[in-house]
Amino acid sequence: MSIQLKRIYDKPAKADGLRILVDRIWPRGLRKKDAQIDKWLKEIAPSTGLRKWFGHDPSRWAEFKRRYFRELANHRERVQQLARESTKRTVTLLFGAKDTTHNNAVAFKEYLQKLE
Repeated sequence: MSIQLKRIYDKPAKADGLRILVDRIWPRGLRKKDAQIDKWLKEIAPSTGLRKWFGHDPSRWAEFKRRYFRELANHRERVQQLARESTKRTVTLLFGAKDTTHNNAVAFKEYLQKLE
């Protein structure tokens, strides 16, 4: 499984492979044509309620992941499809958050790796 993480504001690279935005909301200040994404998977992003509850508060990280993983279970087919894709080529999960340690892309990568 080859999954990378990258802020969507960082310059795209050939090594990114399949570039997938995993945020529910389009990143501020970025034009869609400049993002160079292959897919935008809004449906696998945390629900609006969960995203607002978390608020990128590191003290809520463990609980956020638990709740988010429960939400992801409702998208099993889409998640498994992405996991299979990552065995064929590099997949880069793109996110807009400034916090590169506590965000939904980090949690989603962890979830995907547990499927192995």
